Amino acid sequence: MATSATVTKTNTKKKIDSKTMMIGGALLLAAVVLYKYMNDPITTTAVLSSTIRQSTPLVLGALCGLIGERSGIINIGIEGQMLMAAFVSFLVNVYTGNLFIAITSGILAGMGMGLFLAWMSIGLKMDQIIGGTVINIMALGLTSFFYQVGLTTKGKLPSIPLGPLAEIPLIGPVLFDNPPITYLTMLLVIAVQFALFRTVWGLRTRAIGEHPSAADTVGINVNLTRYLNVSFAGAFAGLAGAYLTLEAVGSFERGMTNGRGFVALAVMIFGKWTPLGSWGAALLFGFASAYQTQLQFSGNIEIPHQFIGMLPYLLTIIVLAGFVGRSRPPAAVGQLYETE
Repeated sequence: MATSATVTKTNTKKKIDSKTMMIGGALLLAAVVLYKYMNDPITTTAVLSSTIRQSTPLVLGALCGLIGERSGIINIGIEGQMLMAAFVSFLVNVYTGNLFIAITSGILAGMGMGLFLAWMSIGLKMDQIIGGTVINIMALGLTSFFYQVGLTTKGKLPSIPLGPLAEIPLIGPVLFDNPPITYLTMLLVIAVQFALFRTVWGLRTRAIGEHPSAADTVGINVNLTRYLNVSFAGAFAGLAGAYLTLEAVGSFERGMTNGRGFVALAVMIFGKWTPLGSWGAALLFGFASAYQTQLQFSGNIEIPHQFIGMLPYLLTIIVLAGFVGRSRPPAAVGQLYETE
């Protein structure tokens, strides 16, 4: 009993110390941002605005991955889901000129790829890593083969300033003057956080990812729930793909996801398989991307731009090296479940 009490007290102390460090780090970061804003408001606002937008596809990809892994299915096919959705939404926009239909098509494409992954993992009992690799290769091949040079989108999602809120110094342009998918992403992070930890669906999802046999004994259809969750999670990757072609760039290029799906996996691990944690990690990676872009435009640093462009990916390697062993994934992730 004494040993158990000591362990509990130690764990509580670690949690308190961790929260204290996070609060301290947040306050320090806020102080640095305010200092930079007082000295160079235009550049600071530009970098922070870019941070929010650069983080959008990353956190959407992370939401796709964490819902799948919380359900017990490894998804390394996020890159392929995003790329296929980007291509489909681009193509639909080219031929219909309707942004809403194009976004919906991208979401459906992502969900279709998610269903395909679930079928390979559960129906065919294929190794889940191989299944994700199949999706990545298939998406790259199909989009490269069917893409036609010269096609252009008919419209791009504009920024929508939220009235007086957008006029607040620093915070306004960063948080309240964004295109619609960026706003939607912020709401989705909060909604998924609540759903995952405060609803029956979230409890069942976490149960089949941690103890599928125990979930089965209380009447939860493990494989059906995994099918539904992995397919549903694909909608987030689909929205990320639609963001790239209809909000961020306004066009499509072969391989335009440029590794964002794999960075999203690092974001998910860094965020400890939680939506809010993943959002924080995505903002960190988004800041690295925004900052390296600003450094290249400034021209004040005599370093080849290729090395500056490595910053976000270098950060990915550091995070993976430092956090993969410390973060604990769902206990049953990657494990095939068969009813007896």
